[in-house]
Amino acid sequence: MAALDGSQVLLNVGTEDELECRGYHANGFKTFLFFLLVFLFGGGPLGIILGLLVFRWRPDWKLRATKSRCPLYRADAVLLKDIYDQWWTEAVDVLYIPLDDWSLNQVSEVVDCSGLEEEEEGEETTRLTLGSDNKRQCVRFFDHQHTRYVWNSSNSCFTKLRGLDDATPCSYFYQVTGMSRDEQSTKRALHGENTIHVEVKSYFRLLIEEVLNPFYVFQIFSVIMWMFNDYYVYASAIVVISVISLSIELYEIRKQAETLRDMVALEAEVTVWRGDNVYEDIPGQELVPGDVITIPPYGTMMSCDAVLIMGNCIVNESMLTGESVPVTKTPLPNPPQPEDQDPPLYMSDEHKRHTLFCGTHVIQTRYYGGEKVKAVVIRTGFSTAKGELVRSILFPKPMGFTFYKDAMRFLALLAILAVIGFAYSIYMMISFKASVKDIILRALDIVTVIVPPALPAAMTVGSVYAQRRLKKQGIFCISPPRINVSGKTKLVCFDKTGTLTEDGLDLWGVVPLDTKAHKFLSVVPRATDLPRGPLLAAMATCHSLTLIEGKMTGDPLDLKMFEATDWHLEEPGAESTRFDILAPTVVRPTTADTFIEGASNQDLHITSRIVEDDLELRHLIQQPPYEIGILHQFPFSSSLQRMSVITRTLGNRHMDVYLKGAPEMVASLCIRETVPADFHDTLMRYTLQGFRVIAFAWKMLDTNIKFHHLHRIQRDQVETDLTFLGLMVMQNALKPETSPIIHQLRQANIRSVMITGDNMLTAVSVARNCGMVLSKDTVILVNANPPDEGKPAYITWTYSEHPAENNQQQEEVPNSKDKVETAESAWKWDSSADMSEPLVGYDMSYQAMQKTEPEGRYHFAVSGKSFAVIRNHFPDLIPKMCVRGTVFARMSPNQKAQLVESLQDVGYCVAMCGDGANDCGALKTAHAGISLSEAEASVASPFTSKIPNIECVPTVIREGRAALVTSFGSFKYMALYSMVQFVSVITLYSINSNLVDIQYLYIDLAITTTVALFMGWQEAYPNLVPQRPLGSLMAPVNLFSVMSQVLLMIAVQAGTYLYLKQQPWFVPLKPNPKSDNILCFETTVVFSVSSYLYIILAAAFSKGKPYRRPLYTNYVFVVSLAVLLGFSTLLLLHPFKPLAKFIQLKVDIPFHFRLILLGIICVYCIIVFILEDVVVSSQALRKFFRLRKKMPKNKYKLLEKEIAESPNWPPVGETTYAVENKYQDLTRS
Repeated sequence: MAALDGSQVLLNVGTEDELECRGYHANGFKTFLFFLLVFLFGGGPLGIILGLLVFRWRPDWKLRATKSRCPLYRADAVLLKDIYDQWWTEAVDVLYIPLDDWSLNQVSEVVDCSGLEEEEEGEETTRLTLGSDNKRQCVRFFDHQHTRYVWNSSNSCFTKLRGLDDATPCSYFYQVTGMSRDEQSTKRALHGENTIHVEVKSYFRLLIEEVLNPFYVFQIFSVIMWMFNDYYVYASAIVVISVISLSIELYEIRKQAETLRDMVALEAEVTVWRGDNVYEDIPGQELVPGDVITIPPYGTMMSCDAVLIMGNCIVNESMLTGESVPVTKTPLPNPPQPEDQDPPLYMSDEHKRHTLFCGTHVIQTRYYGGEKVKAVVIRTGFSTAKGELVRSILFPKPMGFTFYKDAMRFLALLAILAVIGFAYSIYMMISFKASVKDIILRALDIVTVIVPPALPAAMTVGSVYAQRRLKKQGIFCISPPRINVSGKTKLVCFDKTGTLTEDGLDLWGVVPLDTKAHKFLSVVPRATDLPRGPLLAAMATCHSLTLIEGKMTGDPLDLKMFEATDWHLEEPGAESTRFDILAPTVVRPTTADTFIEGASNQDLHITSRIVEDDLELRHLIQQPPYEIGILHQFPFSSSLQRMSVITRTLGNRHMDVYLKGAPEMVASLCIRETVPADFHDTLMRYTLQGFRVIAFAWKMLDTNIKFHHLHRIQRDQVETDLTFLGLMVMQNALKPETSPIIHQLRQANIRSVMITGDNMLTAVSVARNCGMVLSKDTVILVNANPPDEGKPAYITWTYSEHPAENNQQQEEVPNSKDKVETAESAWKWDSSADMSEPLVGYDMSYQAMQKTEPEGRYHFAVSGKSFAVIRNHFPDLIPKMCVRGTVFARMSPNQKAQLVESLQDVGYCVAMCGDGANDCGALKTAHAGISLSEAEASVASPFTSKIPNIECVPTVIREGRAALVTSFGSFKYMALYSMVQFVSVITLYSINSNLVDIQYLYIDLAITTTVALFMGWQEAYPNLVPQRPLGSLMAPVNLFSVMSQVLLMIAVQAGTYLYLKQQPWFVPLKPNPKSDNILCFETTVVFSVSSYLYIILAAAFSKGKPYRRPLYTNYVFVVSLAVLLGFSTLLLLHPFKPLAKFIQLKVDIPFHFRLILLGIICVYCIIVFILEDVVVSSQALRKFFRLRKKMPKNKYKLLEKEIAESPNWPPVGETTYAVENKYQDLTRS
């Protein structure tokens, strides 16, 4: 919260939900005065109705007009403004709740309602009243977008009502002792019911709301005007079309609402703990934060967010993450708290592995002894993770797309033109001494001509048809406006694993360690060939696999790893107590190995064979079997880049810790002496070839640590002073479609960027293999380090190249001996170094090179840690990282979203393609997010593809370009249609004439509606071209197109009209006040010529290449144009008498004049197509307008130019230090 003044504060500062909040209170006199003025000057009751309509469209105007500003603590309504400059109004309500200790924790100071009336304007009551029925405690609040804000008088502001999610001490969850019904009811009064209610409105309510939409209000106004002008046929046709379209729209709206409601609906009973040994089954809707619930042994669907405090749960979180692999949830850590330190706090992101989220499916639970699996409710309703997801669907972030903004500006211009036409009509009608009724009707009718009611629908026709075409190709879109936006895509971000590469990993080999020589041994292709020991045990135990209905499930990497060991996994029943606890996961070799302490491998092998051959002897041998129980698990964390388990081998008195993770991270946690000297060489040898490398470590725990200590022990205590064991090398092949698609995008001048959580050098290798980085290009590793011990943050810039290439280059660089020695010393092992970054010191021999080869360019490769340091200490470098960064590795989910935002900030239209696992944030942030996951999490992504590879990316871009060009063409056509009809009507108004109803019907219904309907059927062009379509209606090229066509159209209409007047047989119309003055030469010529203009312009604005297939491929559209042209030609050249009488055309016009008109129209047609297909589409015109621009509009182009003009940047081989929040380049000495 940030205070602006007494009546205005900022809520949710620094988040997407930031709101500017202003207070208002009722003012009866102001309300009465406003409506009185509206009634007097707005036409009586009509003015009141219009005023109420405007207030419905702009409720913020209503608040300002009828209420007065006041301090927030006295407000009965608030005016809210979000970061997108959208205005909202909400009423402030009062809620009465009993005053108890819980109330004091939730709302520190509560306004006393009984004293509000007695307060002076500058005072604020903060006293609390206890033990009195006369004094009432109340909470003032307002709800905005399903989020409740309560008044906190200690801060003099409204604050978002929270549950127990953030900033709650971890120890608190273990102190909760159940809640009584009364306490639960009190909390429910404030938090509301635990439901995610998606309202499905009745058809009648939807009809009223849609009819009151400005578009339909204008249509109703237009129909009324046409009725008064006796245009019954056309008005009836428009009503029928509107009713049909409105019915379809209402059906789709309700269907979508029902689908979303059914998707989020969840009605289930849950068991809550009331304290002691009292449990009660209640509906899930009654849950409140602080309730303690039990999880059934065979799973359930979570109806709230809850922190696990007892037992383990196997959960399918595909609804939220898109990842169908079950995850294991463990109890929240509750370590002993030293007196001199603050208690550890629960944080949603940090402790998500201990949190059960609403909407996720708990498949099964594991519990110990007779204890139940328990969790504490922390969030309910729309505050849950699922609720936030639904809120993002119900209230999507508005798109700042130029097309829609320009469309509104263009409508404003048409409105100004309508006002001019309105004034001209009044002037002309007065000059003809028309009646007041005729003057009003004719003047208002001109408004319906210049602003066509079908214009908004025509703007969306392209995206609607594109959405259908995408669906046929297995790509689903839940936000049609995003289709147009995707057509401007300039950069595509790709996740790596599962997106660019195959989902599955194959074990390529295991690299064990020679503990005596401290070097790696030869690769062991099969894990079954490994000797029994810690490395094999680590592979068999360090995972999160579980058995669900007898089938082993879990992370694909863990599955491949465990299957390679050929061990057996079981989850014993409750009667098993061999490991001092109930139901641990047990792993054992498939052979009959026994645990014999001190025996050699050979002895163990012989014993195993004897036991296998003689079952009776096996019973005689009293040695326990070789089994390992997994007692406790520290789940994998993307931010920590590791996971670990605590195990006990049957027969051992001690427990063991096994850890696996990113090699750099694992090495940093190991004892220095146990890490082999050739660690970096070996790691780089595999990662540079594109392998995925996992490292293992192990240590023996002290025998004093018992099982009951495990749930209070922190991972930092056990994940230290480990012994390095070896490496596991996994092969992750590129999908066959990846390289061709990346090449296709490059040919279209669309950048490709990789954002992955994998190893840096592996990511660089994949980028080279798939073509993101060409063979002639150079990769520069940007390694940023935070401040340390008084030393400022700094960045080192080094090359990433293959060692073989390095050695070859080293021979070519003169006097590089010293540099090589420096490089070799730079990558000697240092246990104090931060190994979350790859060490690339050997590349320093490249310092004598130019940073770019003549044939190629350079790319930045940045890790997640470096990205965070640069954001905090080198923010000025972020734009350059975005412009030249191609590989971003070890990125957390939040960092992926931050990077997408940074790319957008420099002007890129960004698409993001991921498998949904850790990409949901980036998918939602991008202009066009494409999820390859079919899980329910895809509802947060605008596009979801059933195609499990990146072939969907160019498809979406192609359809987006086609939809955008179609929308532009439809808009330009509707604008020219208005202008043609406006010129026709103004011309006829000048002689007190007009078009007849049937003529309007032919133009508006037969021509314009047909054309607008079929124009969008033109399919996307199969190839992507480098030139993107224009995104702004106000772009010089578009303005030139529209203005040139308007001038040409005026010239044709004016020219033919003047040419008609010069004919010797022409008899001018003599206006008759008692007649409609329609059947005349002027009306016939204006109608005949203008009919062609509508058809020709429709064809001209439907050009094909390079974004759509050629016009002739749109068969229905071409046939429609041909029929319309044929009929219009019939009306022009030879309208037989019954037809002429029906259309009300003059038939006594000489045939040679008709042929001349047809010739003029043919010439006009040729000029129109030359303008659109040659002049407007030419690069010369674009270059001409580009020369007039002083600088590029997009920031990334300016940055590219700046980088190109800086030959000494980036400073490869040098160090960049941060100095007072800025930076300076200092050469490393």
